[in-house]
Amino acid sequence: MIAPLEIFEAGLGTALVAGLAAGGYAYAANWPSSQIFGRTLTAPRNPENGPGEIALTFDDGPHPRWTPMLMEILARHGAGATFFLVGKYASTQRSLVREMHGAGHLIGNHTWTHPNLAMTGVRQTREELTRTNAELEQIIGAPIRYFRPPFGARRPATLRIARELGLIPAMWNAMTADWDATESGQVTPKIASLMERNQASGFATSVVLHDGSHRSLEVDRSASVAAAGELLTRFNASHRFVTLDSWGERI
Repeated sequence: MIAPLEIFEAGLGTALVAGLAAGGYAYAANWPSSQIFGRTLTAPRNPENGPGEIALTFDDGPHPRWTPMLMEILARHGAGATFFLVGKYASTQRSLVREMHGAGHLIGNHTWTHPNLAMTGVRQTREELTRTNAELEQIIGAPIRYFRPPFGARRPATLRIARELGLIPAMWNAMTADWDATESGQVTPKIASLMERNQASGFATSVVLHDGSHRSLEVDRSASVAAAGELLTRFNASHRFVTLDSWGERI
């Protein structure tokens, strides 16, 4: 007869293994720097000579109010940025998307409806990426090469489909909850601290901010816009602001 204590210990061991497995999957699926499910672009090492590099990236647009404000700030600083666009919004803001591309900003795929791709099936994932690619390429007349999974969530099939479509999955190494911020002081210090930490470690920085929301166009992104301006003012003299395609060969 198996003693009750042995039964308890066996059950506890099984629960621990299951918990560890679940934790490992969550890390692989959601942690920005994880490469367990496949290779992604986070941020490369900085060049040995020259200034550190910063890629400003913006998710969940285009937004008819906040995106043009960001473009004005970027133009004043002579900086390019990478915009990961939600297809359903881009389809209604076609002239704005063309203006973004014409200004030298890099346009990326952020799916059509912003689902959690760690939870979606293969057919839906392919449709989200294919439909958005087709729409964006028709608007700007150029190939789309970069893709950011909403929430950073992915699974092996997500990255396999992206590769089949010629897309480079792009993650980040500097983000804070700017979507909840009401003023830039809730955003800029945290991002600046992460930039400095990356620089000290020898790495470039890929920043995520948001110029829109996948939930609604009725959203206030003034804190994110102001933070972008503050970061550009603070770091433009000491760093080089780049778009993600300048890192494409260094992943």
